[in-house]
Amino acid sequence: MKIKKIIKPKVKKLHRVKVYTIEKEINDEYETISKSYKKMISKYAKFEHIVCFNKTVAKAQKSEASRAKKSYTDVYEKKLGRFNIALDEKGRMLDSIEFSKIFKKEDEIYFFIGGAYGFEDKFLDSCDKVISLSKLTFSHKIAKIVLFEQIYRALSIVNNHPYHK
Repeated sequence: MKIKKIIKPKVKKLHRVKVYTIEKEINDEYETISKSYKKMISKYAKFEHIVCFNKTVAKAQKSEASRAKKSYTDVYEKKLGRFNIALDEKGRMLDSIEFSKIFKKEDEIYFFIGGAYGFEDKFLDSCDKVISLSKLTFSHKIAKIVLFEQIYRALSIVNNHPYHK
C-alpha cells in the first residue's frame, strides 16, 4: 500500500487579512461561495471575515444617509489595523497585478466594505487606501465575493501559484 505525501504550497510569507462588512448574516448560496474562497485564502493567510451589524446600525440605516454613515464609522473606527483599505465608489480602480503589490508590501491588511450608504469622508481619510472594485454598483454580497476572489488571486500571484494565469 502506497502512502500519499501531502504537499503543502510553499508560502513566501504568511499574511493576516481581515475583511469587515456591514450586512445581515444570511446563510444562502452567496455564503457558500464566500466559504469556498475563505478556505482557499487560508492556504496563504490567516483570514477573518467579521460582520459588524448591530441594532444601532440597523436603526441608523432606517433613518437618513448621514446617520447611517456615522454609524458605520463608529463601528469601524475601533477596528482599524496596521494597513487599512476601504472599498468605495470614489476609490481608485486597480488591476489584479497592482492589487497584489499591496500584499507584497504589507503582511497585515484590513478591508472595510461600507453599508448601504457608503462611508463618511472622515473614515475614508483614516484609511491607507481607498479602492473601487468597478464603476458598476454591486450588491453587498457580490462585492464581498469579488473582494474575496481578488484577495485569493493576489495571494496566488505573490506565492507564484498558477491560479492567476
